Amino acid sequence: MLVLSASNITKSYVDKKILENISFFVEDKDKIGLIGLNGAGKTTLFEIIAGNIEPDSGEIFIKSSMKIGYLKQHTKVDSNLTIFEECLTVFEDLIEMEKRINSLAELISEKSNAGDDSYESNLKEYGTLLEEFSNRNGYGYKSEIKGVLKGLGFSDEDMDKSVSVLSGGQKSRVALAKLLLEKPDILLLDEPTNHLDIESIEWLESFIKDYDKALLLISHDRYFLDKVVNKVFYLENQNLYIYNSNYTKFMHQRKKDIEVLKKQYEDQQKEIKRQQEIIERYMQYGGERYIKQARSRQKMLDRIKLIDKVDNNKKMLSLNFEPSVTSGRDVLLAENISKSFDGKTLFKDISLSIYRGEKVALIGPNGIGKTTLFKILLGKMEYDDGNIIVGKNVVTGYFDQEMEQLSYDKTVIDEIWDSYPYLTHYQVRTYLSRFLFIGDDLFKEVSSLSGGEKARLSLLKLMLSNANFLLMDEPTNHLDIDSKEVLEDAINSYSGTVFVISHDRYFLNQIATKIYELTEEGIFEYLGNYDYFLEKKKELNEEEPIEEERTKTQIKLEKKKEKELIQREKEQKEKQKLLEKEILKLEQKLNDLDMILADPKTYENHEKALDISKKRDDIAEKLNDMYDEWIEMS
Repeated sequence: MLVLSASNITKSYVDKKILENISFFVEDKDKIGLIGLNGAGKTTLFEIIAGNIEPDSGEIFIKSSMKIGYLKQHTKVDSNLTIFEECLTVFEDLIEMEKRINSLAELISEKSNAGDDSYESNLKEYGTLLEEFSNRNGYGYKSEIKGVLKGLGFSDEDMDKSVSVLSGGQKSRVALAKLLLEKPDILLLDEPTNHLDIESIEWLESFIKDYDKALLLISHDRYFLDKVVNKVFYLENQNLYIYNSNYTKFMHQRKKDIEVLKKQYEDQQKEIKRQQEIIERYMQYGGERYIKQARSRQKMLDRIKLIDKVDNNKKMLSLNFEPSVTSGRDVLLAENISKSFDGKTLFKDISLSIYRGEKVALIGPNGIGKTTLFKILLGKMEYDDGNIIVGKNVVTGYFDQEMEQLSYDKTVIDEIWDSYPYLTHYQVRTYLSRFLFIGDDLFKEVSSLSGGEKARLSLLKLMLSNANFLLMDEPTNHLDIDSKEVLEDAINSYSGTVFVISHDRYFLNQIATKIYELTEEGIFEYLGNYDYFLEKKKELNEEEPIEEERTKTQIKLEKKKEKELIQREKEQKEKQKLLEKEILKLEQKLNDLDMILADPKTYENHEKALDISKKRDDIAEKLNDMYDEWIEMS
């Protein structure tokens, strides 16, 4: 069912065009990832859908009964209520209904005269409200609140904390919890995983998969996108490109599309050049006949819709790490490290070893002590017990997730030049341009930079340190997807050693050769990337299957069943072939309808658009049944 459609949306700010003639539609169970470079217009499009800003031209159609829920990237809840009480505000109408039900129950018990008019009306209202209360999970909403809060990383002890004392990240999680509890018909989430640890992100993935309403999602978390979206809306150069796939398949297809566009552009330019040469030749010939032909060809050229040139030279971060010296084989050995704060143990007996060339990741829930452990290993914090041995010729470099190593009162160029005074003015400007700081950007104060700009500046300082052992605390947090891929390539080609804290699972899959998981029970080592870690965890959690002894009779019965199964499989293969032909026919019909629905002109007749959407829903539902049948046969 169609829940939202956009037709020719255009939006500009001052003299900069952000969106131009954007058209799309959203169905009731779509899970859509909105992707694009920083500044491409993703948040602007969300603001237009949410009704917070008006487009310059174009229209958004949303069913009047549809409720939109919008989580902005920097949404925070300011309240003097506790976390649990703040979430209770979502259910104010249910709470009032519950009070009315209790009040009616008292009135009914006081008046036992069935002939009383008020008694009859109270009894009727009581029955109606009780049914509605039950249908709306009136008996379970408190448990639902606790489930969502725990899923997002809050403990039982946190429920009674005042929202006013929470950190910015925790307040953002409360805002997300409230929105999920509201269950809007169209859910808009702008970077919802920013303040979540891996466990909470995995919980959110499960929640979204089970969410039976429409979702549009802006995220730089590629692993998260892969898990939850079935469509990708890609914003680039004010245009929107639609892909019916998850993130990884979108990336593969996008690369193919770019090659096709390049070829189409080159072919068109060759044809334009050929036609222009013919026109010039005809004009040189003179004579009425040739001039008419030249003008005719020029009119044809003027009507051609020009294909945009594919920009292969878009600004990209240029990053590479080069150690000044090679470290010894043993880079770091930590034995039985313990740390407490105010008598409370944060972690105890933590041991780990890191060797030259390894790319090691440290994962674990928020608050478990990952950053504290890093600071201890760097010598920036004291520890209670244990022993730390740093290897020969080890030169450390540190990327701090809070970026406290930046001087916020300095300009960008001074931040680099003061840290590396041996560089020439030309070298400093060249390095900064490689990290996308050009022109007036060089003289901005560090305090005025965005999170992504500060991250790029911190990465530049780390690159210039020429360290052979990099400790990086959440380096991908503020980077766009393209910059993350550049960072991954730089780490993979780096000959030194890396120890990284990250909740970016896609990033961990790309770079990690070893993972340490820090838990309340201690630290555990896994020799592989994040997918390997998940696989080993699953194996450890599964019980060993118990093989029962089989009798000869059982063996004969199994052989008989096997023969029967082979015969059934032959019959099913024939049915399967027929079913596959039917599926192909329906898929073609579905594709034809999608092409019609993708055309903005379709929505000029709203009833026709709804009728086409209904036909599409019917075919899609029939296809799903056929897919299920095909899977059973397979």
